[in-house]
Amino acid sequence: MALLPPEFLDTVVAIGIGDNPNSRHWIGTGFIFGNLMKKNMEDGKNSYHLWLITNKHVFEGQKEIYLKFNSLQNPDSKDYYVSLLFDNGRPRWVGHPSKSIDIAAIALNPKVLRDEDRLFFYFRSDQNLFSKDEMVAQKISEGDRIFVLGFPMGLVDKERQYVICRGGYIARIRDYLEDRTNDYLIDALVFPGNSGGPVILCPAPFSLKGTTSINRAVLIGIVKAYIPYRDVAVSPQTRAARILFQENSGLAAVESASSILETVQIASRRMKERIARAQRRANKK
Repeated sequence: MALLPPEFLDTVVAIGIGDNPNSRHWIGTGFIFGNLMKKNMEDGKNSYHLWLITNKHVFEGQKEIYLKFNSLQNPDSKDYYVSLLFDNGRPRWVGHPSKSIDIAAIALNPKVLRDEDRLFFYFRSDQNLFSKDEMVAQKISEGDRIFVLGFPMGLVDKERQYVICRGGYIARIRDYLEDRTNDYLIDALVFPGNSGGPVILCPAPFSLKGTTSINRAVLIGIVKAYIPYRDVAVSPQTRAARILFQENSGLAAVESASSILETVQIASRRMKERIARAQRRANKK
């Protein structure tokens, strides 16, 4: 019995830096998100624009990254070069305008991946996501089970990408649902490398009387960072702090799915504006 749709694993990609593939450093996690563009086209399918979603702090300070995608046909993978800057040095990626919301988006061209038979899937904005309003309506609360997908500590196989799935629970979310914070907390061990990974609500076919049962897995957020526990060793002679100890508390901050949607919508508008400016310049020539 699967609680996590297998295709959700194929939304997740490792983000690396370094020109040399033999010493490439995997610094974070991203996932593919499809923003609905047109419904019920001639073939009866919906049209989506695809974006790579991760944290702003994963992209900041980088000029280029590499994304690893598995092959559909062979037991191997390929690392795809992605420039993060335009020729004028401005970022290609778009971050959420709030400094406190750590989400970034950059457009993806799925044709390149399809032409080379790469394995990928994407979360659909109209099907695989719970916004804040939906979380309130479904009475999502502390104790609900979640999955965290990503590549903690840069654990990425050179030959093929295998995402790591960890389980946990929503630890505190009422402050977010009451509009007092932009993020919420989960009880799940995350480490450097998990940044930018999707957080999935686990289906709950059974529930307490008077509460809602959830019969499907949905995207509810993106990992931001773990919450550290800090303690200080104090000198008994001088009473001065000498050593700072820091440990992973097991709690992690998560940006919401609604903030993911906001970031993608802003990025879509900016992309349309760039295209319109380019067309105006071309028409003047």
